[in-house]
Amino acid sequence: MALAPFLATFLAASLFATDVAEAAGEVGVNYGRVANDLPDPASVVNLLKQNGVTMVKIYDANPKVLQSFANTGIKMMVMLPNENLADAARDKGGYALDWVRKNVQAYLPATKIHAVAVGNEVFDSRPDLNGNLVQAMGNVQAALAQLGLADAVKVTTPLAFSAVTDSFPPSKGRFRDDVAQAVMKPMLDFLQRTGSYLTVNIYPFLAYDDNPDKISLDYALGNRSPGAAGLLDDAEDENNGVPDDDTGLVYYSLLDAQLDATYYAMDKLGFPSLKAYLGETGHPSGGRRRRAGSSPRHGRRHLMAGDDDDEPPVATVANAHAYINNVINRVLSGNTGTPHRPDADMDVYIFALFNENQKGSGADDIEQNFGLFYPNMQKVYEFDFQHITGGGGGGGGGGGGAKASWCVANAAVGDSRLQAALDWACGHGADCGAIQPGAACFQPDTKLAHASYAFNDYYQRKGRASGTCDFNGAAHVVYQAPADTCSGKASWCVANTAVGDARLQAALDWACGNGADCGAIQSGATCFQPDTKAAHASYAFNSYYQRKGRASGTCDFAGAASVVYQEPSGACDATSSWCVANAGVGDARLQAALDWACGHGADCGAIQPGAACFDPNTKAAHASHAFNSYYQRNGRGSGTCDFAGAASTTGKMTISTGQEGLVSTGSGTGTNVSRLKWQSFSTGSRTGTKTRTLVNCVRCPPPRGGSLVPVGNTNRY
Repeated sequence: MALAPFLATFLAASLFATDVAEAAGEVGVNYGRVANDLPDPASVVNLLKQNGVTMVKIYDANPKVLQSFANTGIKMMVMLPNENLADAARDKGGYALDWVRKNVQAYLPATKIHAVAVGNEVFDSRPDLNGNLVQAMGNVQAALAQLGLADAVKVTTPLAFSAVTDSFPPSKGRFRDDVAQAVMKPMLDFLQRTGSYLTVNIYPFLAYDDNPDKISLDYALGNRSPGAAGLLDDAEDENNGVPDDDTGLVYYSLLDAQLDATYYAMDKLGFPSLKAYLGETGHPSGGRRRRAGSSPRHGRRHLMAGDDDDEPPVATVANAHAYINNVINRVLSGNTGTPHRPDADMDVYIFALFNENQKGSGADDIEQNFGLFYPNMQKVYEFDFQHITGGGGGGGGGGGGAKASWCVANAAVGDSRLQAALDWACGHGADCGAIQPGAACFQPDTKLAHASYAFNDYYQRKGRASGTCDFNGAAHVVYQAPADTCSGKASWCVANTAVGDARLQAALDWACGNGADCGAIQSGATCFQPDTKAAHASYAFNSYYQRKGRASGTCDFAGAASVVYQEPSGACDATSSWCVANAGVGDARLQAALDWACGHGADCGAIQPGAACFDPNTKAAHASHAFNSYYQRNGRGSGTCDFAGAASTTGKMTISTGQEGLVSTGSGTGTNVSRLKWQSFSTGSRTGTKTRTLVNCVRCPPPRGGSLVPVGNTNRY
């Protein structure tokens, strides 16, 4: 017993010294476990160590979890759950002391517990406990002090951002009337007296999802892009950032604005220097928000806003990737301040470590899609807790190095300058075929989107060399792939098996009901085998994606699919077809249609003099090439092989005997092209039968004596 006071003093001193030595800003994760398919805690520890995660918050004090984190060096915030709050608030404080002994002291120093969260979003989830909250926090703090741990282990409580009202402009921010004086003022006084900090949970995407007509996506994601205003208002749509007219401060991210609204609320109660850390922040990679009246199961927040089917999805992998990496990068770079508090420290806990399949009310609920990892420990998207990866912004010159970068248009210069720069880029080496009317990247039909496509194509073709992304100030370099970037090159949409069969089935049903041709995956049809959810979903997703011209956003399916740029092995193509010229309409009509196709997205380079498909030099041959290129680039969509009656589709690919055939494995865009020498044969008796899998054969040159006939996914000749 004589050693106990010494041990407690040693633990407190050693933990406190370690914390002081570390950087002010640190990024951790929330390790929730509302799921039945998660890896065991020991495997989770290894996963965290492999990914450089140094700080974790859990929603209880589970013994197995705490034991697994022993001797790892990973800092932990444990939680006294809401259901124990009333007991911890009792006058004598005996329950709190017993809880701290069993759930904190018992695991120190091996498990590096540095904070206790008392309750979680109490104002929203258990308002009946509002009156108990500060007392419970005080009793836990007193227990830590009695055990000699109060300097090493801080007490806080996570608040939902809904505790702050009048949050825009940020300087108007204040705490809600029902909690400001009764709860928040004594709580903030407690936190300041004990050297602790307020913890607030902020999700900018919620505000964006509620107000997409008023808040820009880049502003919500924290993409600092010159010229992109955060609020969509006619008076501001060329402003660089969102001003707070009362203070003159300018905001480039919604997260900063919401943090400052919290700081201003604290100021109004007399606590201008108290720290506020992010207990949760995140962005869903899939799913939908529940409509009013639905009841989340084991929900952390009540996401009750209805969905608008006409609005683009907010919960996508691309948006989650952008937001999370922007948050991580700013902390790693030391950029933790805000316009109102430029020198503020900021610890952040990303929500969440895993997708949790028992949250919310079904597989398509966003509550199940906040994870950095799937339950199989595969990343949902790329992130790095140890190195700054770049999160948007940049100057006019390219990096010139191996680091990935993109060139994007600057909306602030206006449409006339964008058009001039766009014309220059298209005339000096950029391939602008994909942004012609009807082509894969024509939509969205805006100067900004078309200019970004052309500028980036030019920049990439020039090897991302310094100075190749400026265009007289009309463009700038970013180091994170812009959301919803369109690619005119060959691409396919494939199912993401990690989301599980339930989500694949839901997305498959949606695709088949909204335009995908799913006849070939019915029982007994050409592509029914292999009879797996993944194979059928990939077929349906790709059918939908190709029919929509590979347009941005048409291969997501709430995170159940992704785009690939190499043809998936074993992909079934039951709809092989080609667009061929109708010689009967005469050369004049063929020429007119040929000119239109070449000017609207068809790749006609191969039929120029001296090129691979110039011979035979006939209108019919050239027109067939151009018509088929246009048809394939537009996903063989209905109406894309007509050309005012100058063309028609065929299921038979013909090729001339003894001549070279051009075969494309890239959806007719001219990528991944190989040349084959066909064996001579007669249409009567063959000297042999050879089989080769071909995809989207380009008719070049025209037939003379033999034929190549598609048989399912195999072409025999």
